[in-house]
Formats: sequence, C-alpha cells, structure tokens
Amino acid sequence: MKKGLIASLLFFSVNALLAQTSEKEFLKKTEEVVAKISEERPNGWIKKGTFTFLANQATFNNWLAGGQSNVSGSIGLNYDFNYKSDSWTWDNKLIAGYGLTKIKYQDKQKSDDRLQFNSLLGKKATGEWFYSAFFNLKSQFDSGFDSGIRTSHFLSPLYLQFGPGMLWKRNDNLKFNFAPATSKLIIVDSQFTQTGPSFGVAQGYTTRYEFGAAVNAYYKCKLMENISMENILNLYSNYRDRPENVDIDYTINIVMKVNKFMSTNLAFQTIYDDNAFAGFQTRQVIGLGVNYNF
Repeated sequence: MKKGLIASLLFFSVNALLAQTSEKEFLKKTEEVVAKISEERPNGWIKKGTFTFLANQATFNNWLAGGQSNVSGSIGLNYDFNYKSDSWTWDNKLIAGYGLTKIKYQDKQKSDDRLQFNSLLGKKATGEWFYSAFFNLKSQFDSGFDSGIRTSHFLSPLYLQFGPGMLWKRNDNLKFNFAPATSKLIIVDSQFTQTGPSFGVAQGYTTRYEFGAAVNAYYKCKLMENISMENILNLYSNYRDRPENVDIDYTINIVMKVNKFMSTNLAFQTIYDDNAFAGFQTRQVIGLGVNYNF
C-alpha cells in the first residue's frame, strides 16, 4: 500500500513538474512572439526627430591657475522619415548642426557645421535582403577659414554619392548597404580653385567625378536605461585613383537622458579623405542639452 502511495505521489509530482516546465516554455515563446510583433512596425510612414541645443560656459576672474573665459553653443537636428510596405522600404535621414565658440579677446569661431541628407530605397529580394539604391548629400552652412583665408562656404564643397546595391536590413536600427557601382561628385565654388586644387577638385575646375564602391552601415541600440548609442559608418573606395585609400566617415552619438527635455549629449566624428586632408579629421562635442522630440 505504501509503495503504491509513494509511486502515485511520485507520478503526480513528475507530471506537475513537466506541466510547470511546459507552461514556462509556452509563456517564454509567447513573450518572444509578442516582442517580435512589437518590433515590426506597421506599413506606412514613420516620422520622428530631435532638436537639440547644447551650451557650455567657463568664467575666470583673477584665477591664478590660469584660464580664459569662454562660451559656446550649438544647435542640432536629427530627423527621420521612413516608409515601409510589404515589398518596399525607404529610409530618409536629415542631420544638421551649427555651433559657435567665443573665447575672451578672440573672434568667435565655428565649433560645428554639418548638413547631411541620406536616402536609401529598397525592393524586397529575399528574407532580410533588398535590392537597393542610395543617395547621400554632405555639405556645410557657413564659411570656413584657414589662417584668415576663406576656404569654403555654404554648399561649397558639396559631396554627392549615389548608386545601386544590396541592402541587408533587420529593422530601422540595424542595416547595412553595399553599393559596388557608386558615383561620387564633388562640387566647389570657382573662387577656391583659382590658385590651386581644393577638396580634390583640380585647379581651374569646379567639379570632380569619381566612380567606386560604397559601404553604409547604421546601428542604434540602448546601452542601459535612458542611455542610447547611434553609430553611422560610411566607407568609399575610388576605383580610378588609389582604391586602397578608403575614405572613412564614422560618427557616434551617445545620449544620456536626464528627463523628458534634458540630456547629456556626446558626439564624436572622424573623417579620413586624403583628397581634402592627408590625415584624420576629428570632431567632438559634449554638453548638457535641451531636447525637443517631434
């Protein structure tokens, strides 16, 4: 009788354990399905953007350790408008930024000056792969100076890239595009090429055409609660002139959210383009920002 009772208890215990395990697995799978559904945004347009104002100030009066009073500020816009259907995807991003720095007893100088527009169109091929076509525009808003001599101004230089390729896209926050037949056009004002080349454009000319391969990658993730990181990478190789010298443009934006309207923003960008400068160009901006999301 005891043996039968023990066997019965053991049988029901095992069944209960298996039932609990099956229930946990079922709940886990259900949660995974719900999460996957929530990741897939509906068809149609999705528009979102962030306007940011960053400010920094330092004041020194009779400060024996030394230092110069200064004030700086910058504004930035990061705006996305993306379209999705069952067979098409069209991602567009506008990035604009302008900043000034004023150091005591010195003229004000630019601390940021960017104008960039990216457009990427994809037609469904298979799985997460798309036939693609992309367009990229890069320029600036204000004049640039070197030793007091103006070397650039609004839309000069103007960089244009476009071409067909293949796009791998997991979602709006993770994508990679390879375009092996990319055209690149550099346009500068004639005043900057009168005495020599400018931004790769030969003396006496206003344009330079290149043909090569381009790689564009985008990855955005959440590092932890209220901290996000955005990575933008652009690579280009000119088939017709030193293809081993790959142009690099990499930007990382980290936003540490304080509340709905305030955040600490860190932006770092590095550029390598030996037609413009024989070395790496770097830009870093950090400060407390006021954000407006729309």
